[in-house]
Parts: sequence; structure tokens; C-alpha cells
Amino acid sequence: MGFLKEFRDFAMRGNVIDMAVGIVIGAAFGGIVKVLVDKILMPPIGLLMGGVDFSDKKLVLQDGVAAVTNAAGETVTAAVPEVAIGYGEFINVLINFIIVAFALFMVIKAMNTAKKRFEKEQAAAPPAAKPADVVLLTEIRDLLARTKTPVI
Repeated sequence: MGFLKEFRDFAMRGNVIDMAVGIVIGAAFGGIVKVLVDKILMPPIGLLMGGVDFSDKKLVLQDGVAAVTNAAGETVTAAVPEVAIGYGEFINVLINFIIVAFALFMVIKAMNTAKKRFEKEQAAAPPAAKPADVVLLTEIRDLLARTKTPVI
């Protein structure tokens, strides 16, 4: 039972659960950004650039060849796939990355600003009042120290 208890304690620690929530939210945010880039940002950018769709852009290094068959139905030449560098997909992913990085920057900046404001308010707040019994005991101690009376 010690192993299972140790594993449960590990899995239920706050940091592990916070990380899991962050990963799930991050994955959902990634989907939102992908749709934002692919369906909202890229069409107007492509239109401004003369109807260019970046996702289809590629540099063909070698054209593909379809399989050739003779009259008898036998394959004479095997099919050769196209060899291409898909730089359009890279452009889309790069724009996704920039948007996600900017959004995270804004979130972290807002958190840092809120943290500084909270720390400033904490520093400006008056210290909490001591309980009455602590104040009374402090006064008794100070009186005894001034009178130099031996305590029996």
C-alpha cells in the first residue's frame, strides 16, 4: 500500500494538477489559434497578395510520375511521388507561433502587472493590529523591565 499512497500523493500535488490543466487549456488554445490563422487571417493576407493560398505553396524539386500501363494492363513504369518543399505550411505554422507567443506574452505581462500592484498594496497596507492579550503582555513586560523588580 505504501507505493500506491506515494503515487496518489504525487499525482494529487497541486503542481501536477496545475500543469495538467495548463496543458489541456494550451491544447485548446492551439486549436483556436490554428483556426484563427487558417480561416480568418490567411484569406485576407492571401487576397492582398493576389489570391495566394500559403498552405498550397511549395517548391517542387522533382515532379511526380504516374504509373504507366501498356495495352495488356501491365505496369510498365512505377509511380514516382512528387518531391517538394512545402514552405507555405511553414509560413502558416510560423504565424501560428507568433500569435501564440504574443498571447502568452500578454498574459504573463498582465500577471506581472497584477502581482506588482498586489505587492504595492500589501506594502502600503497598515500592519495588522496585535491581539489584546499580546498588547497587555507586552505592556507588563515593559513595566517589569523599567521597575527592575525581581520576579518571584
